[in-house]
Amino acid sequence: MSKLAAFGGTATVPRDWRHVQWPLIEDEDRKAVLDALDGPRLVSDTDGVNAVSRLEEDWARRFGHEACVAVSSGTAALALALAALGIGPGDEVIVPAFSFIATGLAPVHQMAVPVFADIDPVTFNIDPDDVERRITPRTKAIIPVHLHGAPADMDRLTAIARRYDLAIVEDAAQAPGATHRGRPVGAIGEAGAFSLQVSKNIPTCGEGGLLVTRDAELAARMRRGRQFGEDIDAGRDRDYISYGLGWNYKMNALQAAFTLAQLDRFDAYERARQENVTGFLARLAELPGLTVPTALPGTTHAWHILRFRFDPAAFGLDGVRPEALRSALRRLLRAEGVPMSQYQLIPLPDQKVFSDRVGFGSGYPWSVTGAPGTTAGEDYPVTRAVIADSLTVQKRHLHPGAGELLDLYADAFEKVWANRDMVATLAKAAS
Repeated sequence: MSKLAAFGGTATVPRDWRHVQWPLIEDEDRKAVLDALDGPRLVSDTDGVNAVSRLEEDWARRFGHEACVAVSSGTAALALALAALGIGPGDEVIVPAFSFIATGLAPVHQMAVPVFADIDPVTFNIDPDDVERRITPRTKAIIPVHLHGAPADMDRLTAIARRYDLAIVEDAAQAPGATHRGRPVGAIGEAGAFSLQVSKNIPTCGEGGLLVTRDAELAARMRRGRQFGEDIDAGRDRDYISYGLGWNYKMNALQAAFTLAQLDRFDAYERARQENVTGFLARLAELPGLTVPTALPGTTHAWHILRFRFDPAAFGLDGVRPEALRSALRRLLRAEGVPMSQYQLIPLPDQKVFSDRVGFGSGYPWSVTGAPGTTAGEDYPVTRAVIADSLTVQKRHLHPGAGELLDLYADAFEKVWANRDMVATLAKAAS
């Protein structure tokens, strides 16, 4: 049995393997940005074809969307989608209790109240049963998140939305390329929001986002909203008239050019990623007490983040708290060179902006509806269990050449599991 690196043994992953990073920036990315910088159109509100309009067209064509609207970030995309759908003061929007904070903030930006629903323990996506339980006469929309790249249960969510006449805005920030029953995520609800933030599967050189929809009028409202409420039409002089509430949510040409170059390589990257990640997970699935990420039948997972759950009882540690086993495994695996991290430390409803109703001050938007809102400690048992017993691997596995690195990660997991007595000692001490 190999000695664990945490106690003086040799780390499984050599230090020269730990430099694998994401995104992978190639010469064509640099050239694309320089070409855009030398071009005449650096922003999206100029007349004629530019890098932003080309990205919108290429993204829509590649993923099968009717319309695509480029914006400054994935967060802006979510807020703008709700605005274009008319969500505002007095409305409620159901969001998952487990997601990045932008999902919960998007309704607040529209003076609507986010209502949190629990998640599925396998996919970590919003639980349709809990969604239906939380619908009130004020509910106007659902924001399912395709968390970590795993499509949510859109069949059931769509059925619920139809039954109660609700809009669906898909938060597909982590899921470009994911599909649900052959359809690209983002194209199933009324609108879909993607993030191009530099850590995402298809990145830009910083921040960026995209909105997609099959509704031409909704797309027009989104374009109007990203540009101060103005109508910017090809071949027509800008009139600087605001026809409704708008923001400055535009994307610039450098961001778009970088993403266009990345999009050109996405199919090759995705094939390599699917092979690398599924092989890695197949090895880890054999280890007792470890649950690897999965997806619903009939879906394609984008594997943006890999979240692993640990079961003390199945590991042979009855009576040990999940947090204690998680802590022991994090320490030992990181010493072996596997960058395990605890991601999303608390449920969204426990964030102070929601639990203390910070919002816009004076209790807004909750005071608009008179709704009870949310309080820290409310029941989201699955969300709390997942936070307590899971760790993640992020970014490095997205590199198309990460196959050998993931093999080393699997070796490290197997080495730690071969030293289960030491894991047990650490976990019991922590518990």
